[in-house]
Amino acid sequence: MKTSAAAARFGSPLWRDKTLASAAMRDMEKLSAAAASKTGGTVNFMEVCGTHTMAIAASGMRRLLPKELRMLSGPGCPVCVTSQGDIDRVLALAGLPDVIITTFGDMMKVKGSKGLDLNSMRERGADVRVVYSPLDAVALAEANPGREVVFIGVGFETTAPVIAAAVARAKKLGLKNFSSTAFFKLVPPALEMLLSDPENRIHGFMLPGHVSAIIGLAPYRFVAEKRRVPCVVTGFEPLDILAGINMLLRQVVSGEPRVEDEYFRAVPQDGNPAARKLMAEAFTVSAASWRAIGTLKGTGLSFSKAYAAFDAVKKFRVPYKDAPEPKGCLCGQILLGKALPPDCRLFGKACTPSSAVGPCMVSSEGACAAWFKYGG
Repeated sequence: MKTSAAAARFGSPLWRDKTLASAAMRDMEKLSAAAASKTGGTVNFMEVCGTHTMAIAASGMRRLLPKELRMLSGPGCPVCVTSQGDIDRVLALAGLPDVIITTFGDMMKVKGSKGLDLNSMRERGADVRVVYSPLDAVALAEANPGREVVFIGVGFETTAPVIAAAVARAKKLGLKNFSSTAFFKLVPPALEMLLSDPENRIHGFMLPGHVSAIIGLAPYRFVAEKRRVPCVVTGFEPLDILAGINMLLRQVVSGEPRVEDEYFRAVPQDGNPAARKLMAEAFTVSAASWRAIGTLKGTGLSFSKAYAAFDAVKKFRVPYKDAPEPKGCLCGQILLGKALPPDCRLFGKACTPSSAVGPCMVSSEGACAAWFKYGG
């Protein structure tokens, strides 16, 4: 039976081929040694996306990497980078009367500064519902005109267009009882933030496939051209990741940083113009509050004037207040590539998936959750 073109392009068998993977590992051994001679002994690559972190852990790849090569987890887990102050705002919204909170499931166990989460708020009587799409929340608002429905919007350029579509739908329907938070972060400014840190030791970025499918390659060019750091947009199958690492290593060895697209089968050079148009209509670039980092100008999105009526925190007048990180939690340092999960004294002891202290253990894309489930 012939393999269809779509299956050949996107299917797993090719991208998990052991013969190709073995050849890639042999190349990696040689390239890592050559790259280490350029960097001073260790080559540090950061996988920005939490899905890459989980894929690397699940495949056992970290144990096979050459001794010269280290993969660091970056700030690409949406739940993990949401600040403690914004989590407190989510919980404040859940505590309002006659409000239905709708959210993706990974937000349910993220604790606020007082130790509560959406699960515990539901146990106290709050109406909190897990949905699979923001459009489900819009439908819920349409079906319940006497109730306020709030969708908890967090994430990066991947999630923002979907929520933009939801508020556009609500506006078209004339719904006055639907709103959303806009706790969004932007990946290119996050890379600039990382590289601006004088302590950073990042020699290359494995860029997120999902985000890049929206924004394309151009927004990353400053990393290679201005910062002189190699970049490769990479897919999520084991062979994708091996190929992406080798592409980064070749750039380090050649001394010619650029932005390459390993995930060409899913990421066009120009991204998704329709999704970017939706974002531009619904949101405007603004400051954003990052966990353990603080509020940074130009690193997030907030609702535009045309969609200001759908901003939940303004609608319900829930102000932002700084809140301390959980005592002893290293989630912020892990997101910056300055610590690994086992460096945290809470990891696997006070902090486990069933009783998480920090969001890096809560989220299915969190570095701590990946290390706990699969080991380092």
